[in-house]
Amino acid sequence: MANDVIDEQEKSITQSVSQRYAKAVTDGEQLCCPTGYNHDDLEKFIPDEVLKVSYGCGTPVGLSTVQPGEVVLDIGSGGGIDCFEASRKVGHSGKVIGLDMTDEMLSLARTHAPTVAKNLGYPNSNVDFLKGLADAMPVEDNHVDLIISNCVINLAPDKKKVFQEMFRVLKPGGRFTISDIVADQLIPQYMIHDSVKWGDCLSGALTIHNYWGGLREAGFRGLHQITVTPWRVIDGIHFVSVTLTGYKTVVASASSLPTFATLTGPFSQATDELGTTFHRGAPQQIDQQTMQVLSLPPYKDHFVIADNPVALTNQDPPWLAVLPEEAPCIWEGHFAILTGPFLSVSDDDDHTYQCGEPLEICSKTLKVLQHQHYQPVFGTINRARESVTADPVICSTSTECC
Repeated sequence: MANDVIDEQEKSITQSVSQRYAKAVTDGEQLCCPTGYNHDDLEKFIPDEVLKVSYGCGTPVGLSTVQPGEVVLDIGSGGGIDCFEASRKVGHSGKVIGLDMTDEMLSLARTHAPTVAKNLGYPNSNVDFLKGLADAMPVEDNHVDLIISNCVINLAPDKKKVFQEMFRVLKPGGRFTISDIVADQLIPQYMIHDSVKWGDCLSGALTIHNYWGGLREAGFRGLHQITVTPWRVIDGIHFVSVTLTGYKTVVASASSLPTFATLTGPFSQATDELGTTFHRGAPQQIDQQTMQVLSLPPYKDHFVIADNPVALTNQDPPWLAVLPEEAPCIWEGHFAILTGPFLSVSDDDDHTYQCGEPLEICSKTLKVLQHQHYQPVFGTINRARESVTADPVICSTSTECC
């Protein structure tokens, strides 16, 4: 009985969102949040009717990694803007699949697909637009090289199923790059049951901890941010626009040869997505599965991988450390959020950060996390509701600064 009620609620949410986006095709309502599209470039081959109904919270920068001939899937393709850009990137030998649940959006995209193909110089379109839901994709297993999605997954009531479907349709070695809205804390029930806020990309937002956790549970590894941008604050809840990438790794083969990994920093300690903890400078033997994970782009710059143990000291060039200033600090309302790929990391000031969990930091720590070696794996928000006039304090364990 309880499951039936949940199913009806999910159907109601899905129907409400679909109706609102269908209406936007005709009345031009601007949905979700501002995007980063370069219309001056896109209007060279994409009709204006498509550009006018392009919604989202970022541009799936994963398209910059596309190779000719690849298969790209766009979840929530809408009027087709990202599919048409992907079409240009993969070339005529590639294929693009646009998936959407709204008939009006599909009709618009299908209508303009031949025009886009002609403008790109293709004999016919390489884009197929399919009707379907993100949690039940009409796409075969192990078929797609890259999944993109722009502020759509937060609209799905059952994100666990969406993440499982993403993993199912990706080829081993495939990847995703998606833009979405996340929150710094759990969404309260009064928002969850507000149908208007679902269409505004608010009610369905997960925390970073739960979003990243759901993707990892589905099997993805190497989860990391591309961009993190504060968007809106409603009733004390911080909504953030993120673009993130992750990978479906191939099945690791067994090897009799030992392999060692040494953490170079900037962290003093880090735990990878398989739960292995590394200490900076200390070599550790790893298995093939761990080596595969540490070889992914967001990991490889933090490790030395070798057949023999490689120990490092702070005198060795690979060693990285970013030390805080020797000066008083100020509490200004800043909170840091580790965005992966690690499950947890520690800095050189005895802070330990858990992925997706906001941790209050002082002004000195903020400066550390803005360093080029830390910045790619952290987002920051400021929860202070008024200007802060706090006095400087000397950092020590008694002030709970370190």
